Amino acid sequence: MRSGAEILADQLILNGADTAFGVPGESYLAVLDAFHARQGKLRFVATRQEGGAAFMAEAWGKLTGRPGIAFATRGPGATNASIGVHTAMQDSTPMILFIGQVGSDDVEREAFQEIDYRRMFSPIAKWAAQIDRADRVPEMIQRAYAVAMSGRPGPVVLALPEDMLRAVSDVADALPVIPAKSAPQRADMAKLGEMLAAAERPLAILGGPGWSDAVATNVRAFLEAWGLPAVTAFRAKDRLDNAHPLYVGDLGIGADPALVQRVAEADLLLVLGARLDEMTTGAYTRIALPTPKQALVHVFPDAAEINRHAHAALGIAAHIEAFAEAAAYLKPDAGPRWRAWAGESRAAYERYIAPVSPPGAVNPSAIYAALRETLPPDAILTNGAGNYAGWLHRFHLHRRLHTQLAPLSGAMGYGVPAAIAAKLRHPERLVVANAGDGCFLMNGQELATAVQYGAPIVVLVWDNGSYGTIRMHQEREYPGRVSGTDLRNPDFAAYARAFGAAGFTVTKTDEFAEAFAAARDAGRPALIHIKTDVEAISPSTTISALRAAGR
Repeated sequence: MRSGAEILADQLILNGADTAFGVPGESYLAVLDAFHARQGKLRFVATRQEGGAAFMAEAWGKLTGRPGIAFATRGPGATNASIGVHTAMQDSTPMILFIGQVGSDDVEREAFQEIDYRRMFSPIAKWAAQIDRADRVPEMIQRAYAVAMSGRPGPVVLALPEDMLRAVSDVADALPVIPAKSAPQRADMAKLGEMLAAAERPLAILGGPGWSDAVATNVRAFLEAWGLPAVTAFRAKDRLDNAHPLYVGDLGIGADPALVQRVAEADLLLVLGARLDEMTTGAYTRIALPTPKQALVHVFPDAAEINRHAHAALGIAAHIEAFAEAAAYLKPDAGPRWRAWAGESRAAYERYIAPVSPPGAVNPSAIYAALRETLPPDAILTNGAGNYAGWLHRFHLHRRLHTQLAPLSGAMGYGVPAAIAAKLRHPERLVVANAGDGCFLMNGQELATAVQYGAPIVVLVWDNGSYGTIRMHQEREYPGRVSGTDLRNPDFAAYARAFGAAGFTVTKTDEFAEAFAAARDAGRPALIHIKTDVEAISPSTTISALRAAGR
């Protein structure tokens, strides 16, 4: 006989979970006690806010391909955690959020912190349910894992009534979930070969969920066999070594205009795993809708996503793993006709990533250009949302898979929690969190979590005293009328030291190298406060230029 909470903990363990993130709450004390009895098998990482916990679980899911696990207490805890659920949904990340719930006797009385989580989370989760009986815990956890990992991966939310967690049952464990994966048909691959053979200017777009080292290896072999130039979707730069001669850039916010032009000139777009989201498509303008000018081949694990808004000449409903394995055996009969096209595309990309000369004493492009030469190839870089991320995405080169953790949802505050999860998962790897001043203070308190659990991440805080992205739009739409976007910031280095982390300050570009070396070697979490000029609002423009253009 086991309690519902013990049964739940055992189902997580048999499905390979060894870490869960959350803020403890009285609504699931029985689960915390079950974790205590299973020390060494399942650790609970206590965070400082449920949003941070949910972001950590989402990052864990990205890195492992298995659901990241988060716990939140009812009411305010659940609403805080919802940001991570939304991010997991938009990013197609497997994740399970467990929420403590009022006892069954108090349902529908608007009891203390009561919410109907099925109604609350259904629009932003693949499945939202409540486990009302202890003897159904194995069934429901098995389904949660299957739903989170099948088709297009995503988040599952399960509410846990207090009385169910304390109730006992002799129910047997379920079996570990092995997700079903769709595979391409032979006719699909034959048709793809015919379309490639007839193309003059093909372009691959890489992204989406389910990538592993084997997938990356097979996709690279496929691209090399055909000489296919490849770009990556928004915040998916780590799908192909950015130094590879066939890598020609990334599509997203502020993409290289020359690259956008190449997408327009292509006669075949081969989309491997990406969702063709708003950012990748430039607000759905880079590909004509509903009928693209280019022949579109769309490979995605969920057939419902194919033809969602862009007609596919060939839709292949397949998990990226199965497609990549099949594609590695697809060979051309002759050399590519587009060798010059690919070479010109790569040359344009190399010009685009050359450092620029922005105003101010700190040049972010020079700093990221230097980091790409000094960071180990497996270093993990994380970021949230803000204009600072544009410098990172443009000037840093990702060399291996699972070295980029960034939210497609555009959520601020993601970088620090994601970095902590990454360091706990891969303690042997260097992990660098990137954040703007506004972004950092969304979840900067999680530095306490990094210190408590011995996760020596390095945090770069880019401080321009502004909500930079909004300021940029503001100057474009209402030039010179600054309202609500100025920030008065603390001494971030001192803030870090207050938590027991190391803190450094950089006010000039040439101060960064020494500060970074000290932060990297500190043996504890470290933060570098980098003071930049708001005039350098992005790599491609300035505040003054925006104002002049808007007047």
